[in-house]
Amino acid sequence: MKILAYGVRDDERPYFKTWQAAHPEVTVSLTPAILDEHSVDEAAGCDGISILQTDPVGPAIFERLVKENVRAVSSRIVGADAMALDTAKKLGIKVTNVPAYSPAAIAEFTVSQLLQLLRNTRRFEAKIHAQDFRWAPDVSQELNQQTVGVIGTGRIGRAAIKIYRGFGAKVVAYDVYHNAELEKEGVYVDSLAELYQASTVITLHAPATKDDFHMLDQDAFAQMNDGVWIVNAGRGTLIDSQALITALDSGKVAGAALDTYEKELPIFNHDLRNQQIDDPTFNNLFARENVLMTPHIAFYTNVAVKNMVTVSLDHNLSLIQTGVSEDQVI
Repeated sequence: MKILAYGVRDDERPYFKTWQAAHPEVTVSLTPAILDEHSVDEAAGCDGISILQTDPVGPAIFERLVKENVRAVSSRIVGADAMALDTAKKLGIKVTNVPAYSPAAIAEFTVSQLLQLLRNTRRFEAKIHAQDFRWAPDVSQELNQQTVGVIGTGRIGRAAIKIYRGFGAKVVAYDVYHNAELEKEGVYVDSLAELYQASTVITLHAPATKDDFHMLDQDAFAQMNDGVWIVNAGRGTLIDSQALITALDSGKVAGAALDTYEKELPIFNHDLRNQQIDDPTFNNLFARENVLMTPHIAFYTNVAVKNMVTVSLDHNLSLIQTGVSEDQVI
Protein backbone atom coordinates (compact mmCIF):
# COMPACT_ATOMS: atom_id res chain seq x y z
CA MET A 1 0.00 0.00 0.00
CA LYS A 2 1.18 3.50 -0.82
CA ILE A 3 0.14 6.84 0.69
CA LEU A 4 1.36 10.22 -0.54
CA ALA A 5 1.24 13.15 1.89
CA TYR A 6 0.95 16.61 0.35
CA GLY A 7 1.88 19.93 1.94
CA VAL A 8 4.25 18.38 4.47
CA ARG A 9 6.04 20.81 6.77
CA ASP A 10 9.36 20.07 8.44
CA ASP A 11 7.73 19.97 11.88
CA GLU A 12 5.43 17.16 10.69
CA ARG A 13 8.17 14.89 9.35
CA PRO A 14 9.15 13.21 12.66
CA TYR A 15 5.53 12.11 13.19
CA PHE A 16 5.30 10.70 9.66
CA LYS A 17 8.52 8.81 10.34
CA THR A 18 7.15 7.36 13.58
CA TRP A 19 3.90 6.28 11.93
CA GLN A 20 5.79 4.72 9.01
CA ALA A 21 7.93 2.69 11.41
CA ALA A 22 4.78 1.34 13.05
CA HIS A 23 3.23 0.42 9.68
CA PRO A 24 5.94 -1.28 7.61
CA GLU A 25 3.30 -2.63 5.23
CA VAL A 26 2.66 0.92 3.99
CA THR A 27 5.01 3.14 2.00
CA VAL A 28 4.50 6.79 2.91
CA SER A 29 5.95 9.40 0.56
CA LEU A 30 6.14 13.08 1.48
CA THR A 31 6.07 16.23 -0.63
CA PRO A 32 6.00 19.90 0.42
CA ALA A 33 3.77 20.68 -2.58
CA ILE A 34 0.09 21.29 -1.94
CA LEU A 35 -2.44 19.31 -3.94
CA ASP A 36 -3.22 21.23 -7.13
CA GLU A 37 -3.44 20.75 -10.89
CA HIS A 38 0.36 20.65 -11.13
CA SER A 39 1.09 18.20 -8.29
CA VAL A 40 -1.89 15.86 -8.60
CA ASP A 41 0.03 13.58 -10.99
CA GLU A 42 2.43 12.76 -8.13
CA ALA A 43 -0.36 10.60 -6.70
CA ALA A 44 -0.03 8.13 -9.58
CA GLY A 45 0.41 4.62 -8.22
CA CYS A 46 -0.78 5.54 -4.74
CA ASP A 47 -3.73 4.07 -2.89
CA GLY A 48 -4.51 7.17 -0.87
CA ILE A 49 -3.36 10.70 -0.08
CA SER A 50 -3.10 12.92 2.99
CA ILE A 51 -3.40 16.68 2.48
CA LEU A 52 -2.87 19.83 4.52
CA GLN A 53 -4.21 22.95 2.85
CA THR A 54 -6.88 25.59 2.76
CA ASP A 55 -6.44 26.24 -0.96
CA PRO A 56 -9.31 24.93 -3.11
CA VAL A 57 -9.46 21.30 -4.20
CA GLY A 58 -11.73 21.68 -7.20
CA PRO A 59 -13.68 19.20 -9.33
CA ALA A 60 -10.89 18.83 -11.88
CA ILE A 61 -8.45 17.63 -9.21
CA PHE A 62 -10.83 14.98 -7.94
CA GLU A 63 -11.45 13.82 -11.51
CA ARG A 64 -7.72 13.39 -12.03
CA LEU A 65 -7.36 11.49 -8.76
CA VAL A 66 -10.00 9.02 -9.94
CA LYS A 67 -8.08 8.53 -13.19
CA GLU A 68 -5.12 7.52 -11.03
CA ASN A 69 -7.45 5.20 -9.07
CA VAL A 70 -7.02 7.24 -5.87
CA ARG A 71 -10.26 7.24 -3.92
CA ALA A 72 -9.05 7.83 -0.35
CA VAL A 73 -8.37 11.45 0.65
CA SER A 74 -7.60 12.38 4.26
CA SER A 75 -7.25 15.98 5.36
CA ARG A 76 -5.00 16.73 8.32
CA ILE A 77 -7.19 19.69 9.36
CA VAL A 78 -10.83 20.19 10.35
CA GLY A 79 -12.06 22.33 7.48
CA ALA A 80 -13.29 20.71 4.28
CA ASP A 81 -15.12 23.75 2.93
CA ALA A 82 -12.47 24.34 0.24
CA MET A 83 -13.07 20.92 -1.33
CA ALA A 84 -15.53 20.16 -4.14
CA LEU A 85 -17.18 17.48 -2.01
CA ASP A 86 -20.19 17.05 -4.31
CA THR A 87 -17.84 16.06 -7.13
CA ALA A 88 -15.83 13.77 -4.87
CA LYS A 89 -19.01 12.01 -3.74
CA LYS A 90 -20.23 11.49 -7.31
CA LEU A 91 -16.84 9.99 -8.21
CA GLY A 92 -16.85 7.61 -5.25
CA ILE A 93 -13.99 9.33 -3.44
CA LYS A 94 -14.04 9.08 0.36
CA VAL A 95 -12.83 12.09 2.35
CA THR A 96 -11.92 12.28 6.05
CA ASN A 97 -10.79 15.11 8.31
CA VAL A 98 -9.32 15.47 11.79
CA PRO A 99 -12.01 17.29 13.77
CA ALA A 100 -10.26 17.32 17.15
CA TYR A 101 -6.47 17.34 16.88
CA SER A 102 -6.24 19.41 20.08
CA PRO A 103 -9.23 21.40 21.30
CA ALA A 104 -7.22 22.40 24.37
CA ALA A 105 -4.51 24.02 22.25
CA ILE A 106 -6.93 26.39 20.57
CA ALA A 107 -8.95 27.07 23.69
CA GLU A 108 -5.85 27.87 25.76
CA PHE A 109 -4.56 30.20 23.06
CA THR A 110 -7.78 32.19 22.83
CA VAL A 111 -7.87 32.72 26.58
CA SER A 112 -4.22 33.77 26.66
CA GLN A 113 -4.89 36.32 23.91
CA LEU A 114 -7.89 37.74 25.76
CA LEU A 115 -5.76 38.11 28.89
CA GLN A 116 -3.24 40.13 26.90
CA LEU A 117 -6.01 42.40 25.61
CA LEU A 118 -7.42 42.92 29.09
CA ARG A 119 -3.96 43.72 30.51
CA ASN A 120 -3.00 46.10 27.66
CA THR A 121 0.09 44.02 26.99
CA ARG A 122 0.85 45.47 23.57
CA ARG A 123 0.55 49.06 24.83
CA PHE A 124 2.84 48.39 27.79
CA GLU A 125 5.40 46.64 25.61
CA ALA A 126 5.56 49.71 23.36
CA LYS A 127 5.87 52.05 26.34
CA ILE A 128 8.55 49.96 28.01
CA HIS A 129 10.51 49.73 24.75
CA ALA A 130 10.51 53.54 24.71
CA GLN A 131 11.60 53.55 28.39
CA ASP A 132 8.26 54.95 29.51
CA PHE A 133 7.63 53.02 32.71
CA ARG A 134 4.51 54.88 33.85
CA TRP A 135 1.33 52.94 34.57
CA ALA A 136 -1.38 55.44 33.65
CA PRO A 137 -3.57 55.72 31.73
CA ASP A 138 -3.54 52.04 30.74
CA VAL A 139 -5.44 50.54 33.66
CA SER A 140 -6.36 46.90 32.98
CA GLN A 141 -9.46 44.79 33.42
CA GLU A 142 -9.86 41.42 35.16
CA LEU A 143 -11.13 38.28 33.48
CA ASN A 144 -13.08 37.22 36.56
CA GLN A 145 -15.30 40.28 36.07
CA GLN A 146 -16.21 39.48 32.43
CA THR A 147 -19.24 37.80 30.93
CA VAL A 148 -17.87 35.69 28.10
CA GLY A 149 -20.20 34.91 25.22
CA VAL A 150 -19.09 31.69 23.52
CA ILE A 151 -20.44 31.21 20.00
CA GLY A 152 -20.07 27.53 19.11
CA THR A 153 -19.97 24.84 21.78
CA GLY A 154 -18.20 22.04 19.99
CA ARG A 155 -15.05 20.51 21.43
CA ILE A 156 -13.06 23.76 21.32
CA GLY A 157 -15.86 25.94 22.65
CA ARG A 158 -16.45 23.56 25.55
CA ALA A 159 -12.74 23.47 26.37
CA ALA A 160 -12.69 27.26 26.42
CA ILE A 161 -15.71 27.38 28.72
CA LYS A 162 -13.90 25.21 31.29
CA ILE A 163 -10.91 27.56 31.27
CA TYR A 164 -13.03 30.71 31.56
CA ARG A 165 -14.89 29.22 34.48
CA GLY A 166 -11.57 28.46 36.14
CA PHE A 167 -10.81 32.19 36.05
CA GLY A 168 -14.18 32.93 37.62
CA ALA A 169 -15.78 34.49 34.56
CA LYS A 170 -19.48 34.17 33.84
CA VAL A 171 -20.22 32.26 30.63
CA VAL A 172 -23.17 32.37 28.25
CA ALA A 173 -23.27 30.40 25.01
CA TYR A 174 -25.08 30.11 21.72
CA ASP A 175 -25.14 27.17 19.34
CA VAL A 176 -27.74 25.79 16.98
CA TYR A 177 -26.91 22.35 18.40
CA HIS A 178 -26.95 22.22 22.18
CA ASN A 179 -24.57 20.11 24.24
CA ALA A 180 -26.58 18.07 26.73
CA GLU A 181 -24.39 18.87 29.76
CA LEU A 182 -24.28 22.59 29.04
CA GLU A 183 -28.02 22.52 28.46
CA LYS A 184 -28.54 21.15 31.98
CA GLU A 185 -26.35 23.93 33.36
CA GLY A 186 -28.48 26.64 31.73
CA VAL A 187 -25.59 28.18 29.81
CA TYR A 188 -27.38 28.67 26.50
CA VAL A 189 -29.21 31.79 25.38
CA ASP A 190 -31.90 31.63 22.71
CA SER A 191 -30.41 33.97 20.12
CA LEU A 192 -27.22 35.69 19.06
CA ALA A 193 -28.87 39.01 19.87
CA GLU A 194 -29.32 37.88 23.48
CA LEU A 195 -25.69 36.77 23.64
CA TYR A 196 -24.48 40.10 22.22
CA GLN A 197 -26.46 42.04 24.81
CA ALA A 198 -25.26 39.91 27.73
CA SER A 199 -21.55 39.72 26.93
CA THR A 200 -18.52 41.86 27.63
CA VAL A 201 -16.36 39.37 25.68
CA ILE A 202 -17.37 37.45 22.55
CA THR A 203 -15.28 34.50 21.41
CA LEU A 204 -15.94 32.68 18.13
CA HIS A 205 -15.69 28.90 17.83
CA ALA A 206 -18.10 28.36 14.94
CA PRO A 207 -17.32 26.76 11.55
CA ALA A 208 -17.23 28.62 8.26
CA THR A 209 -20.60 28.09 6.60
CA LYS A 210 -22.75 30.12 4.23
CA ASP A 211 -25.07 30.94 7.12
CA ASP A 212 -22.20 32.12 9.32
CA PHE A 213 -20.49 34.34 6.72
CA HIS A 214 -19.86 37.76 8.31
CA MET A 215 -21.75 36.74 11.43
CA LEU A 216 -20.22 39.76 13.13
CA ASP A 217 -21.25 42.56 10.80
CA GLN A 218 -22.38 46.15 11.28
CA ASP A 219 -25.77 45.11 12.63
CA ALA A 220 -24.24 42.59 15.05
CA PHE A 221 -21.75 45.09 16.46
CA ALA A 222 -24.56 47.61 16.96
CA GLN A 223 -26.30 45.16 19.31
CA MET A 224 -23.23 44.68 21.53
CA ASN A 225 -22.23 46.47 24.69
CA ASP A 226 -19.87 49.42 24.34
CA GLY A 227 -16.29 48.35 24.96
CA VAL A 228 -16.80 44.69 24.11
CA TRP A 229 -13.77 42.48 23.44
CA ILE A 230 -13.71 40.19 20.37
CA VAL A 231 -11.71 36.95 20.05
CA ASN A 232 -11.61 34.94 16.82
CA ALA A 233 -9.56 31.78 16.40
CA GLY A 234 -12.27 30.14 14.33
CA ARG A 235 -12.59 31.30 10.73
CA GLY A 236 -11.78 34.70 9.27
CA THR A 237 -15.02 34.90 7.33
CA LEU A 238 -17.00 35.01 10.58
CA ILE A 239 -16.11 38.71 10.89
CA ASP A 240 -16.75 41.54 8.45
CA SER A 241 -13.34 43.18 8.77
CA GLN A 242 -14.50 46.61 7.63
CA ALA A 243 -17.34 46.53 10.15
CA LEU A 244 -14.84 45.60 12.86
CA ILE A 245 -12.64 48.57 11.93
CA THR A 246 -15.64 50.89 12.24
CA ALA A 247 -16.51 49.37 15.62
CA LEU A 248 -12.93 49.79 16.84
CA ASP A 249 -12.87 53.42 15.67
CA SER A 250 -16.10 54.21 17.55
CA GLY A 251 -15.06 52.41 20.74
CA LYS A 252 -17.91 49.93 20.44
CA VAL A 253 -15.16 47.27 20.37
CA ALA A 254 -12.41 47.85 22.94
CA GLY A 255 -10.02 45.44 21.27
CA ALA A 256 -9.76 42.24 19.28
CA ALA A 257 -7.58 39.14 19.16
CA LEU A 258 -7.60 37.76 15.62
CA ASP A 259 -5.83 34.49 14.91
CA THR A 260 -7.60 34.28 11.58
CA TYR A 261 -8.49 36.83 8.92
CA GLU A 262 -10.87 36.60 6.00
CA LYS A 263 -8.14 37.25 3.40
CA GLU A 264 -5.31 35.51 5.20
CA LEU A 265 -4.08 33.04 2.58
CA PRO A 266 -1.55 35.37 0.86
CA ILE A 267 -0.22 36.53 4.26
CA PHE A 268 -0.27 33.92 6.98
CA ASN A 269 2.51 31.32 7.10
CA HIS A 270 4.56 33.27 4.57
CA ASP A 271 7.87 35.08 5.16
CA LEU A 272 7.01 38.66 4.18
CA ARG A 273 9.92 40.39 5.89
CA ASN A 274 10.89 43.65 4.15
CA GLN A 275 7.90 43.34 1.84
CA GLN A 276 4.89 45.60 1.45
CA ILE A 277 1.60 43.90 2.29
CA ASP A 278 -0.93 45.05 -0.28
CA ASP A 279 -4.01 44.79 1.92
CA PRO A 280 -5.16 48.09 3.48
CA THR A 281 -7.71 46.35 5.72
CA PHE A 282 -5.12 43.98 7.17
CA ASN A 283 -2.62 46.81 7.60
CA ASN A 284 -5.20 48.89 9.43
CA LEU A 285 -5.93 46.13 11.93
CA PHE A 286 -2.30 45.04 12.29
CA ALA A 287 -1.14 48.55 13.21
CA ARG A 288 -3.53 48.96 16.14
CA GLU A 289 -2.28 48.62 19.71
CA ASN A 290 -5.63 47.15 20.78
CA VAL A 291 -5.64 44.44 18.10
CA LEU A 292 -3.57 41.26 18.44
CA MET A 293 -3.13 39.57 15.08
CA THR A 294 -1.47 36.16 14.92
CA PRO A 295 -0.99 33.98 11.81
CA HIS A 296 -3.48 31.16 12.49
CA ILE A 297 -1.29 29.54 15.14
CA ALA A 298 -3.84 28.69 17.83
CA PHE A 299 -3.64 25.01 16.85
CA TYR A 300 0.15 24.97 16.53
CA THR A 301 1.42 22.77 19.37
CA ASN A 302 3.43 19.55 19.35
CA VAL A 303 0.36 17.60 20.50
CA ALA A 304 -1.82 18.98 17.73
CA VAL A 305 0.74 18.44 14.97
CA LYS A 306 1.28 14.84 16.06
CA ASN A 307 -2.45 14.16 16.12
CA MET A 308 -3.02 15.78 12.73
CA VAL A 309 -0.47 13.49 11.12
CA THR A 310 -1.27 10.29 13.01
CA VAL A 311 -5.05 10.49 12.82
CA SER A 312 -4.98 11.45 9.14
CA LEU A 313 -2.80 8.47 8.24
CA ASP A 314 -4.89 6.11 10.38
CA HIS A 315 -8.01 7.30 8.57
CA ASN A 316 -6.41 6.98 5.16
CA LEU A 317 -5.23 3.44 5.86
CA SER A 318 -8.71 2.49 7.03
CA LEU A 319 -10.26 3.91 3.86
CA ILE A 320 -7.79 1.94 1.73
CA GLN A 321 -8.31 -1.32 3.59
CA THR A 322 -12.04 -1.21 4.34
CA GLY A 323 -13.57 1.70 2.39
CA VAL A 324 -14.77 3.36 5.60
CA SER A 325 -13.22 5.32 8.44
CA GLU A 326 -13.99 7.45 11.44
CA ASP A 327 -14.47 11.16 10.75
CA GLN A 328 -15.68 10.68 7.20
CA VAL A 329 -16.80 13.94 5.62
CA ILE A 330 -18.26 11.97 2.70
